[in-house]
Amino acid sequence: MMVAIDTRIGWRDVARVAAGDTLSLSPAAWARVDNASRIVERIVETGARAYGINTGVGALSDTVVDRASQSRLSRNIILSHACGVGELLAAREVRAIIAAQIANFAHGRSGVRAEIVRHLAAFLERDCVPDVPSKGSAGYLTHNAHTALVLIGEGSASVAGKRMNGREALNAIGLRPLVLAAKEGLSLVNGTACATGLASVALERVSRLLDWADAVAALTLEASGCQMAAFDEAVLALRASRGIAHVGASLRGRLDGSGLIAAALGKRTQDALSLRAVPHAHGAARDVFDTVSEVVDRELASVTDNPAVSGTPENPVVSSEAHAVAPALAQACDSLAIALAQISAMSERRMDRLVNPLVSGLPPFLASDAGSNSGFMIAQYTAAALSNENRRLAAPASTDGGLTSGLQEDFLAHPTAAANKLLSVIDNAEYILAIELMAAAQAHDFLTLTGARAKGTEAIHHATRAVVAHYGDDRPLAGDMEALRTLIREEAPPTVR
Repeated sequence: MMVAIDTRIGWRDVARVAAGDTLSLSPAAWARVDNASRIVERIVETGARAYGINTGVGALSDTVVDRASQSRLSRNIILSHACGVGELLAAREVRAIIAAQIANFAHGRSGVRAEIVRHLAAFLERDCVPDVPSKGSAGYLTHNAHTALVLIGEGSASVAGKRMNGREALNAIGLRPLVLAAKEGLSLVNGTACATGLASVALERVSRLLDWADAVAALTLEASGCQMAAFDEAVLALRASRGIAHVGASLRGRLDGSGLIAAALGKRTQDALSLRAVPHAHGAARDVFDTVSEVVDRELASVTDNPAVSGTPENPVVSSEAHAVAPALAQACDSLAIALAQISAMSERRMDRLVNPLVSGLPPFLASDAGSNSGFMIAQYTAAALSNENRRLAAPASTDGGLTSGLQEDFLAHPTAAANKLLSVIDNAEYILAIELMAAAQAHDFLTLTGARAKGTEAIHHATRAVVAHYGDDRPLAGDMEALRTLIREEAPPTVR
């Protein structure tokens, strides 16, 4: 499949490219790229002073670079900025960053040659994934520089899964190393493509995770004999929220016709908050998700290069600005991480209610022979540990601050750190929901004589049992957790019919 850029693309398009689709530009987009490139060429010819074209960068912005050294400046920017450390980003994440970078260049305000864009598009088309370390960007520079290394035949990459150096990677996909022109080095490390690409991948994962959170909660609610009156449409409408309304409708649909719910009617005046407040916590996360989606789409619709070029080759304009700083994107990623940490905490509490004999009414720790079998006792420990880690990760990156580049860059918004942290929270949330799903399915196995499951939860139970069997302390639980985490990460929950 092909994603085409005309005027703009959205985060769902970036996520598609991250998953394997290719990217193309419309004739109008190519025209914008060519026009911006000619503007930079004209500035080079006239010698008009412009940041990053014929000056140094950062704290060296007042240092003039002569024409003969401008190509060397572009190359040196790439080499000196490639300071990333730590584990490599996943291929999907690197592809998303490249897609977002191409989208930024397609606005026609960066001034890179079309050849740069074509090389990057070829990376996507021919499965060339630069090695990009996950840590080291206060904003975006180091991540982007490691991708740019491969363009000039440096660094390293994987082509069709095979690791090689940058020059070999280019040769493998039929390309030669580029000699960068003025401003291209700065443009290649600049902008918010890194955080925007990572945020797009995160949103795609969260969209599926939220659906699973509702489905898993429904299975637990049914096993717990919840009081459905709390989820009545008119009752939930008393609190205005599209997210709450959505989750309430999902729960009612999943649990419609449940014999277990009918058998528990009036058993309690009200349920514990980890059960009763599912629409409120899950709904709040959905509301935050909608807001973050809008922020990321606005980022993709924006020029995030500094400086931006405009005008015509005859009348060039270079504007130094701060569009590469992304406080809104950092704050958005932080807010979604907080929402998911809260959902994770609630999931762990529900899971504890299933295994805790003090409140469950089920065999202790869902063990078939409590005492000689520990059942899910320690699985709850794992969920608690991951939930606690998510609480720590939910501390905002956007307020970290910091000083760089000799006080020239004395405000840092940390959007890339916020996006990376969000991805870590998603990892943990998937595992926590997998553990709750495992426990809820086990609880239902003990309730077959109490009442029938609803059709909506029967589908979830069946999907779970297709992946893992009933547990009898007969195998390591870690394998079941991984299997169900993969189910949650890669597939949508069964729909209600």
